[in-house]
Amino acid sequence: MGLFNFTKEIAMDLGTANTIIIADGKIVVDEPSVVALERHNDKMIAVGEKAKLMYEKTHADIRTIRPLRDGVIADFNACEQMMRGLIKMVHTGNRFFTPSLRMVIGVPSGSTEVELRAVRDSAEHAGGSEVYLIYEPMAAAIGIGLDVVAPQGNMIVDIGGGSTEIAVISLGGIVADRSLRTAGDDLTADIQDYMSRQHNVKVSERMAERIKINVGAALTDLGDQAPEDYIVHGPNRITALPMEVPVCYQEIAHCLEKTIAKIEAAVLSALEDTPPELYADIVHNGIYLTGGGALLRGLDKRLTDKINIPFHIAEDPLHSVAKGTGVALKNIHNFSFLM
Repeated sequence: MGLFNFTKEIAMDLGTANTIIIADGKIVVDEPSVVALERHNDKMIAVGEKAKLMYEKTHADIRTIRPLRDGVIADFNACEQMMRGLIKMVHTGNRFFTPSLRMVIGVPSGSTEVELRAVRDSAEHAGGSEVYLIYEPMAAAIGIGLDVVAPQGNMIVDIGGGSTEIAVISLGGIVADRSLRTAGDDLTADIQDYMSRQHNVKVSERMAERIKINVGAALTDLGDQAPEDYIVHGPNRITALPMEVPVCYQEIAHCLEKTIAKIEAAVLSALEDTPPELYADIVHNGIYLTGGGALLRGLDKRLTDKINIPFHIAEDPLHSVAKGTGVALKNIHNFSFLM
């Protein structure tokens, strides 16, 4: 009977910045959440890294879209096409049969019923016959190896591209949480705005992302870990003449201050709602940082100093949610999913 069983199991971290797919326990797709479509008929031209190379560089007949904003689907059709394209990358075997898909997908803990329905519908239209949804902070906790079903408090701060997910987890459920539509994209926008105001230079979203990666910081004093200045090239905002501007990490830390302060406030707010016994566990165990935002230089130290609880950066913060959805997929009867 196994010959006729064409069910494929995949776990997906459908992220604002990147989408990761796990199949057979391995990461098989790790691509930017970007799709390129023909403008007149919405036919897909490219997806993932190929589409990102076109981003902000297209002519009038092509549009590149990031289908997710703030952690949720902003363009239903584009998201469906992107998911189809990325799932096709997984199917490298039998070309004669399209397998039915059992899927586990991570979603923000602050998602509304409409937003959850949009994810489920997109997945079903992309070929999913069984679709299970799990909250991202729960998946992140599972992905970094925490015992989420133990009678013990663990706290996760997952800073993605579109949303920051904060959750206190105990006995397999979320006790207190905050879902903040402030995350990596806001840090990138802060840098774009700062470069325009302070240096009078126009930078693209992709250039601002590169600045964040090379000199992004949460502290103005990084000591021995301080990165070298990053040279930014772009047109003058007024004259359009080319400019070359060196940018240091201290000025980027200043320009990111307001956004990081919002994340700090959300963490404190979640802690306020935490029962005392679980709070004591969190003080003892520390708080775990996952997601791309966890890689911002000095963020763990800043949060530790501000909140007086140790913050630990997960071993593989970029893939924590994806790994957690993969574990949930293998143990589909042991976890509670969103209906």
